[in-house]
Amino acid sequence: MKYLLMILALALGLLLCLVLAAVIRTLLRGQKHSDYQAPPADDRAEQYGKILSRMTAQETVSHAGVHDRETFLAFHRLLQELFPQVHRHLEKTEIDGNLLYFWKGASAEKPIVLMSHQDVVPAEGVWSHHPFSGDIADGKVWGRGTADTKCSLMAIFQAMEELLAQGYTPEQDVYLASSCTEEWAGDGAPKLVEELRRRGVRPFLVCDEGGAIISQPIGGIGGNYAMIGVFEKGKADVRFTARSSGGHASAPGRNTPIARLAAFIHRCETRPPFRVKLLPQVRAMFDTLSGYAPFGLRLVLGNLWLFAPVMKKALPLISAQAGAMLRTTVAFTMQSGSNACNVLPQEATVSANMRFIPHQGMAESLGIMEKLSGRYGLEMEVLHANDCTPSADLNGPAYARVVRAIQATFPGLAHSPYVMTGATDAQFFGQICDNCIRFSPVIYGPEQMKGMHGIDENIEINCLPGAVDFYKNLIRGESR
Repeated sequence: MKYLLMILALALGLLLCLVLAAVIRTLLRGQKHSDYQAPPADDRAEQYGKILSRMTAQETVSHAGVHDRETFLAFHRLLQELFPQVHRHLEKTEIDGNLLYFWKGASAEKPIVLMSHQDVVPAEGVWSHHPFSGDIADGKVWGRGTADTKCSLMAIFQAMEELLAQGYTPEQDVYLASSCTEEWAGDGAPKLVEELRRRGVRPFLVCDEGGAIISQPIGGIGGNYAMIGVFEKGKADVRFTARSSGGHASAPGRNTPIARLAAFIHRCETRPPFRVKLLPQVRAMFDTLSGYAPFGLRLVLGNLWLFAPVMKKALPLISAQAGAMLRTTVAFTMQSGSNACNVLPQEATVSANMRFIPHQGMAESLGIMEKLSGRYGLEMEVLHANDCTPSADLNGPAYARVVRAIQATFPGLAHSPYVMTGATDAQFFGQICDNCIRFSPVIYGPEQMKGMHGIDENIEINCLPGAVDFYKNLIRGESR
C-alpha cells in the first residue's frame, strides 16, 4: 500500500509538471488576433453585386440523373454577355453543359485550374426574397446559388476579365473549369477531367470551393479565418434490410424487422464503431487556431501532446462538425416498412450516408458496418461508395501559393488547413492533380452558412472585391 501511494504521488506530480509546462508554453505564445474585416461596400462592390445578381436570376437548378443541357446553354449566353474579354481571348470548350476555358500562359509548365460549379440545388420553402430574383437588399445579393457558388464563379470570371483588359499574360497556363452536375456528384467534372487528361494536362494546382473565410470556425474563437480544405472524406450510401415472414400485428414475435433495425441504429449512435484519431491535418488546424483562442481553449488546443486523449473524447460531444473530422461517420436518413399499421413487415429497410476518414477508409469502414449489421440479422447493400481523397501537401509549393494569395489579398486574416466533411468536384481532379485545394475567397458568416441549401441564401456584396482580387493574386502567383 505504501509503495502504491508513492507511485500515485509520483504520477500526480508528473502530471502536474506536464500541466505546468503546458501553461507556461501557452503563456509564452500569447494570444493572437485575426483582424481582417471586409471593407464597407463601395462602387466596385456594387458593380460586382449587380453581375452576381444577374447570374443568380438565371436559374440553373440541377437534378440527380437529369441532363438539362439547354438550361446551362442559356446561362453560358449570359456569361458571354457579362465577360466579353474572357470569351474573346480564351479558348472555350463546352461538354454537355460543362465548361472548360483555356488561357495560354508564357509556359505550359505547372498549369493551374480554377473551379466553381454552375448548378444549384432546388429552392424550396418560403423565402424573404424570391430565390431566383437576384435581389440586392441590405448590402447582400439574395437567391439560390449566391453563396454556393456563383459568387466564386463570378469572381474567377471577373478576375480574368480585368487581367485580360490590362493585357496581362499569365506565367503559366490557366484553366477555368465549371461543371453543371456538382450538386449531385454527377458526370460533369469527370468529363472535364477526361478532357484535360486527353490534352496531357497535369495541373500543378486545382483550387475549388469547399473552404472559405469562416466567421468563428470553432466556438469561442472569434474573428474571420481562411479555412483551406486540404482533402475530402470518402462517402457511401448504404441500405440495411431486415426480413421476416411478416404476420398480423396482434401477435408479434420477438426480433421483428423494425425492432432489429432500431437496435442496430441505437448501437451505432450511442456507441459509434469507428476509431477516433487526430490526423496531422487536424492537429495543424487546432495548433493554428489555438493561437487565437481564449486562454483555456488555447491551453488545450495548443498542447495536444498532452491533451489529445481529452480532445478525442470531448470534441464529438461538443461539436458534430469537429467530431466528423476525427472519425468515419454514419447518419441514418431514410426508412421503410409495412404499408399498414396492423401488419408486420416482411421486409424493412433503413438507409444511411457514411463519410470515411483516411485512417479507416472505405474498405475497412464498410467492413465494420457489414459485420456489425450482421449481428442484428441485417443484410447490407452498398448503393454507392468512393474513398477519401489524397491530401494536399501542407508544406508544398501549391499550398504555399494559395497562402501567399490569401496574405496578399486579406491583410490580417489568419489561415488554417481543415478537413472537408462534405464533397466537391475537386474529388475527381485528384486523378490528375496531387494538390487539390478547396477554398472560396468569400466570407461565410452564420447567416450564409445557414442559407446554403436552405432558405434565404445570400452573400454580402462587400466581400466580392476581395474575392476577385484573390483570384488575380492566385493567377499572378506573387504577393502584391
